[in-house]
Amino acid sequence: MKANDIFNRYSRQIFIDEISISGQRKIMDARVLIVGAGGLGSPVIQYLAAAGVGSLGIIDFDNVELHNLNRQVIHTEFSVGKPKVESAVQFVQCLNSNVTCVPIYQKITAENVHDIISNYDIIVEGSDNFKTRYMVNDACVQLDKPLVYGSIFAFEGQVAVFNYRGSKHLRDLYPQEPSPEQVPNCDRYGVLGPLPGMVGTMMAMQVLKILTGLSVKTNHLTIIDTLDWNFMQVEF
Repeated sequence: MKANDIFNRYSRQIFIDEISISGQRKIMDARVLIVGAGGLGSPVIQYLAAAGVGSLGIIDFDNVELHNLNRQVIHTEFSVGKPKVESAVQFVQCLNSNVTCVPIYQKITAENVHDIISNYDIIVEGSDNFKTRYMVNDACVQLDKPLVYGSIFAFEGQVAVFNYRGSKHLRDLYPQEPSPEQVPNCDRYGVLGPLPGMVGTMMAMQVLKILTGLSVKTNHLTIIDTLDWNFMQVEF
């Protein structure tokens, strides 16, 4: 890609004093892993690809289903039945062919989690179960990787940055993984489509701030209540 084309494509980011050309270079040199190509992963993938993140790893072992389409906006009716990572790669290639997209069509396990995340600068956790969230968190702590975390339920979302420059992590906030029986899930209770879009976009913003060296609030959990339209910060 020619220098003029790069500048034209990303000019609205480069014009920001805090980003500038040096920040755009950092974005383009970065390697980011997105865990989950669903409701949260979709907007993260959208905006990181649009911003020109050099390499996006996308891990998910699910296939696209019709009920995903109310919120997982990188997928279409033509994607139903296909692996989500395959659909995600097709989306990224159409949006920004200069981004290297690495599909990882497998389940994260205790045996492979370190190998999967070790090659990336930042990990984005957008999975839909606590077992994966804690497994990824623990591996990030062991490998000293910053983790951008998000979760959603019905009308409420949460966002945090863990393990960044010595900051606290998921177990400092919630020490023990809850049992599956204690955790409500979207499959049973549902989620309104724009909520993961809001939360995932906030997660993408945190990734870009970290990549460009901007200040990021740590040891804080942001809680978004879209039903009563309340935004709350909880320090931990």
